[in-house]
Amino acid sequence: MDERFNKWLLTPVLTLLFVVIMYQYVSPSCSSSCANFGEQPRAGEAGQPAAPSPARRAQAPPEDWERRPQLPPPPRGPPEGPRGAAAPEDEVEEPGDPEDEEAEAEEEEEEPDPEAPENGSLPRFVPRFNFTPKDLTRFVDFNIKGRDVIVFLHIQKTGGTTFGRHLVKNIRLEQPCSCKAGQKKCTCHRPGKKETWLFSRFSTGWSCGLHADWTELTNCVPAIMEKKDCPRNHSHTRNFYYITMLRDPVSRYLSEWKHVQRGATWKTSLHMCDGRSPTPDELPTCYPGDDWSGVSLREFMDCSYNLANNRQVRMLADLSLVGCYNLTFMNESERNAILLQSAKSNLKNMAFFGLTEFQRKTQFLFERTFNLKFISPFTQFNITRASNVEINEGARRRIEELNFLDVQLYEYAKDLFQQRYHRTKQLERQRDRQRRRGERRLQRDQRGHRWPKQEGNPEGAVTEDYNSQVVRW
Repeated sequence: MDERFNKWLLTPVLTLLFVVIMYQYVSPSCSSSCANFGEQPRAGEAGQPAAPSPARRAQAPPEDWERRPQLPPPPRGPPEGPRGAAAPEDEVEEPGDPEDEEAEAEEEEEEPDPEAPENGSLPRFVPRFNFTPKDLTRFVDFNIKGRDVIVFLHIQKTGGTTFGRHLVKNIRLEQPCSCKAGQKKCTCHRPGKKETWLFSRFSTGWSCGLHADWTELTNCVPAIMEKKDCPRNHSHTRNFYYITMLRDPVSRYLSEWKHVQRGATWKTSLHMCDGRSPTPDELPTCYPGDDWSGVSLREFMDCSYNLANNRQVRMLADLSLVGCYNLTFMNESERNAILLQSAKSNLKNMAFFGLTEFQRKTQFLFERTFNLKFISPFTQFNITRASNVEINEGARRRIEELNFLDVQLYEYAKDLFQQRYHRTKQLERQRDRQRRRGERRLQRDQRGHRWPKQEGNPEGAVTEDYNSQVVRW
């Protein structure tokens, strides 16, 4: 009897044990979830998995990174008081209506950056230098019908030729520049006058010398323009607005090397400073013949007095502060510090400068600075002769060492350029928001006065016309 009872009891016990084992196998998380049933999940437990530490994440295989729950991305609003950013002078606005706020929320989506990568691989811009609102706000009351002149400082291999053609062929003007086929120079006269408003390679030619720098232009342009201008206008004031283009130092250096390798020399440049050109001892040449055709990159870098080194700083600085091209005037470290500071100051105080790597932003800032519009948009060429040059990391570091002043200047210029762009966009959005708000208020006022109430007819009373229609019905 006992033996038969034990056999009868063994079957359901084994069945129950099998079901429990299968349930544990199918749902392994039951033990933890059932144990915490009715409790709030804590950080790191089920329901709210904690983010893995960097060390754990580095040890995990890449396929596990995809399976781990990702934290939501941070909000994409503007950074709150980033270091180095100049606080915009926001205007105090009255509290708007809910309809205005909803409409603005729909209309004021941030415009995509035309030069930002589609995959968003680049981080958001974070300012590094402190600039005042005056440094960031650039608006020139350029009087093209008066005596104002735009002076283009053309630094070699910075995209200046392309930008110079934009100035004479692509600006929407009341009297466009006259460019004839086969001629390098265009005639850019003021409306109704035979006076030029543009001093550049493609308008006045190299009147102050081939690729004249800041030191040469500031001492030469006023006298040249006085000779070209009518004598009766000499009593009126004239404003000179200097502009230029900058480029990444390594790319610019490689581009100049390839250009010299093809036979360019620029040996006719005057390099005027303090009323004279440098002597052969002050500015020796790197090649014995007529040009430096076929020069290798190593030979190009080994010439210690190669003018390609730190060219952007030298062409933007006031060379008279360091004794021009006389290297014995002061020690090298002091000379470099003065040149860099002078180049930064002159660049910041220029009416406008653009960056070769940001063509669309360059166009945007020029149009807002001078209140002039280009006919066709600028094109960003990412494939150039410099980009096709393959160099190793050692050669790149050597170029950066040779152009260490240009590297510092470009970082400064890029930061100032980006801050000006973002501030200009911000001010433009504020003006658009105020304009739309005024338009909506005007429309509401017009709708409110469209159907004025008749005197003696209180709201909700049945009109006579309606009563007569009811009788007829």
